[in-house]
Formats: sequence, C-alpha cells, structure tokens
Amino acid sequence: FSKIFPCFSKSQWIAVESDSSDVTKRSDLHRMMDMTAEKLRLIGGSVEMVDVGTQTLPNGSSIALPKVVTARFGEDPSKRTVCVYGHVDVQPAKKEDGWATDPYELTDIDGNLYGRGASDNKAPVLAWIHTVEVYKALNIDLPVNVKFIIEGMEETGSNGLDDMIVAQKDSFFSDVDYIIISDCVWLSKRPALTYGTRGNCYFFAEVEGPKKDLHSGVYGGTVMEPMTDLIGILDKLISPSGKILIPGIREAVAHLSDEEWKMYQDIEFDLESYKREIGLSQLMYSNKVDLLAHRWRHPTVSIHGIEGAFSSPGTKTVIPAKVIAKFSIRQVPNMDPAMVEKQVTDYLHSVFAKRKSPNKLNVTMVIGAKPWLADPKHPLYEAGKAAVKRVFAVEPDLIREGGTIPIARSFQDVTGKSIIMLPIGGFDDGLHSQNEKISRYNYMEGTKLFIAFLHEVSQMEKLPDIPS
Repeated sequence: FSKIFPCFSKSQWIAVESDSSDVTKRSDLHRMMDMTAEKLRLIGGSVEMVDVGTQTLPNGSSIALPKVVTARFGEDPSKRTVCVYGHVDVQPAKKEDGWATDPYELTDIDGNLYGRGASDNKAPVLAWIHTVEVYKALNIDLPVNVKFIIEGMEETGSNGLDDMIVAQKDSFFSDVDYIIISDCVWLSKRPALTYGTRGNCYFFAEVEGPKKDLHSGVYGGTVMEPMTDLIGILDKLISPSGKILIPGIREAVAHLSDEEWKMYQDIEFDLESYKREIGLSQLMYSNKVDLLAHRWRHPTVSIHGIEGAFSSPGTKTVIPAKVIAKFSIRQVPNMDPAMVEKQVTDYLHSVFAKRKSPNKLNVTMVIGAKPWLADPKHPLYEAGKAAVKRVFAVEPDLIREGGTIPIARSFQDVTGKSIIMLPIGGFDDGLHSQNEKISRYNYMEGTKLFIAFLHEVSQMEKLPDIPS
C-alpha cells in the first residue's frame, strides 16, 4: 500500500479549485476532469471523455459543461460488472471563511488530511481508482469487471448527466449489474452502509421594489422596503420549533414503521458527541430516534442567504432595491419536486399578497433533485456487510443520509440497476464546511473495504434488475 499511496495523487487533486458553482473557475474544472481521465488511463483503463453539452448562464450566454469521464476495466462476460460513480467538483472555499489552512493545499495534521474535496468526493474517487490499481500492482485479476463514471457538476445539480445516462442506458450501462456510490459518510465511528438520501428543492425568492438602492435616511418611512417584505415571507416558511408551515409538505411524509424505529434505536449515535461536534448546547430533539428521523426521513426548510443585502464589514445605510433569498427544502420519499415547487410558489405568493406591497415577488426553483431509497435487505447490502466485517471486524450501521445525491435516483429510474452507497468518510469530516478533511485511517482502510467489497460481489448470485 505504501508504494501505491504516496499521499494520494491527493495533493495534486486538492490543489485544483474545481468549484462547479463558479464559472470563472471552469478552466480548473476542465483540468480536473483531464487529470481524472489521465489517472484512469495510467492504470490501464479504457477511458472516454463524454461531451454533455453546455450550461446556460443567467445573462443568456452559455459555457461548456465539464466532460464526464467513463472508464472500463475488464470485459469478462462470466463476471459481474459494477459501475462506480463519483464526482471531482467541490463546494466553494476560501481561507478567510474560517479555514485553519489553505483549503486548496492538502495539509496533514495529526493523521487527518485537510483540504476542500478531501472527503467530498476526491479521496473516495481516488480510493476506488487505487482499488483497481492494487489488483494490477499485485498481478491479481479483478474479481468483477469495473466501470467508472466520474462527473464534475454534482455540487450544482449534475447538469447534463441525466441526459447522458438516458443516452447510454443501452450501451455503457447495458452490462452493468450494480452501481456503487461512495459520496457520503459514516454516522459515527462505526462503519456504515447508506440506503437512502433526501432530495433537494432549491429556491430563489426575489423581491424587487424601487429602480435603484435608496438612502434610508431620505426615503426610510416613505416606501415599502423589499428587504422587509422578504424577511416577512421567509418568517412564514417554518416555525421556531421547526414545523414547516407550507401546506402539503408535512402531509406527504411516510409513517415511521415499528421496524424502522427499531433500526434507528439500534444505530450507534451519541447525541452529546453530536452537540459537541457542531458546537451547540441544545438540539431540536432530545432523543436519538426523533433526531435521526428528522435528519433522514422528514423534510426540512433551510434559509441559506440573501443576495443583494449589505453584508460587508462596517455600516451602510441603504435600502436595497432588489433582494433574493436562497432557501431549500430537503424532501423525502413520497414528495415530488414538481409538486413541491407549486406548493412553495403558491404559498409564498399568498403570504406576500397579504402584505399588500407594491413590490414584485418572483419565486423560482433552480434545483429539483428527487430523494432515493433502496432495500437494505438486498443481497448487495449483505455483500457490503460482509466486506465491512472482513476489514473492520464489526457489523455496519444501516443508515440514511440527510443530504442529497441527485444521481442515485436517476440511476435507479433510468437504468433499473440496484444501487448501494458505500461510504468511507468520517462523521466529523466537515463536508461543505470549513476545515474539510478525511483521516488517513478512513482513506487507507476504506480502500481495503472497496477491495473486499469487489470480492464479496463476485460471490453473489445474480438477481434481476429493478423494473425502470
């Protein structure tokens, strides 16, 4: 292992600012895809870079989307074929946001490797590549055929990937038996297998008033201010106790069965450690089952920010002419993005109408990713359990994920293939936050887990695909 893992092509990969949300960094993103393709070629993969089109920008112009990298290792028809999905784009990061180190310089501190994308999702992608590399380095045949599909737009909704999956359903995916996603983390120090994720409907609520910003001393008290209107309608989204106030949202949630309650009760999770990790003295719920249920299988409303508002240090006595709130609703099974969009739009317009404001409200949904749910009793999860026991000598927790991995549902709906989420990231890795990291332990043992998993999959009986 020491020869194969010199500190993961990690430092070179972390150094690339592959922020998919910032179009000014699109050249870095293209370079990241090229590096990924080259890494796969170097270990003998049959690699293609698939053009998935262009992205239309708010000003009407367009920019090329990063190509999707596909690769194949092995074409033995007597073996099963797995397809590993991953992404190499990242969330925005700046040192001044509160990072202790440069987010784009891999830094090893006390056995933890810090850097943007270290856990989400560059290290897991590299761990899968190294899994294939280990077999080749040891001159051992892969127990299964392995395919890769690596994208560069996951953090902004996987633009172009859905169409590619549809287009290649009967070609690239035709011989795939199972799809593996390692874009999530453990819940605690105990390894885990993930069988569900929430979806995400991301909204912009724009309130526009005067034709330009106004002086609050000259005009304050004489105009209805867009910011006041915006804060007023945001306050009607959710109650202080966390109850979503939008009609129809909570009613769509499936009942928590006795079996699921028991599963949650048996999961290793410590509320006190959770509070310490995030730096809070009180949580919304005081028992494990309620907290996990609301983290995984209930919808939530989160308000992320307001564009157009004054947010720099110091003071500025301005009335913004236009402000845009950004908020999202994490959805769960039985909720449909199109229905959520209508419910939110109708509700906010009805709330806004009661204010009798001359300002204009425009609500748009910019992301509508569906939730995903698998059967944790599927043999693929039995293979995952066996691999975890082989490497870590413990039974894994079966968990759901509060975040969103949009492509999981797309894979399921279009290809009909069975999917497993096999995480190696730690519960305290800080995905999307300051000081994101992955531990050397998780990275190395996680690679061993992937190696063991391929062996376990090779021993499975073949099952029919899920009807699409």
